[in-house]
Amino acid sequence: MTDPDPDNEASFHVLVVDSTHVAMEKPKRAILDAVQRAKFPEDVVFGIKLALEEALCNAVKHGNECCPDKSVTIRYAVTPQQIVIIVRDEGPGFRPEDIPDPTTPEHLSMPSGRGILLMRAYMDKVEFRDRGREVYFMKRRP
Repeated sequence: MTDPDPDNEASFHVLVVDSTHVAMEKPKRAILDAVQRAKFPEDVVFGIKLALEEALCNAVKHGNECCPDKSVTIRYAVTPQQIVIIVRDEGPGFRPEDIPDPTTPEHLSMPSGRGILLMRAYMDKVEFRDRGREVYFMKRRP
């Protein structure tokens, strides 16, 4: 069997789960297990875990508004060279440029924007697609 090709989404693993925080544990565990099997360094695994948790939480809470009738679709590919994860919700979407910068003095006490900031800090690439309904993030082996 060949490794999944992160540049060919047809080779991705796909998980569709209910839009609940409990249901997010299954894809999180599957992805982190695959990353650990690929023997990525622990600091990279930590960053992937953090970015994944933020993306999943945002999909459930902000995208699907915690509606258990909606689902979250997670696609991922892990190779020895890189990890690609795509999280998609059924919400109305958002404009990332409308999210305030949480590092500015006037926004330090506001809770919004921190997850996106963390994802961008730990991943090599973060893209919001389909008007914010989908987040694509990628990490290369250092």
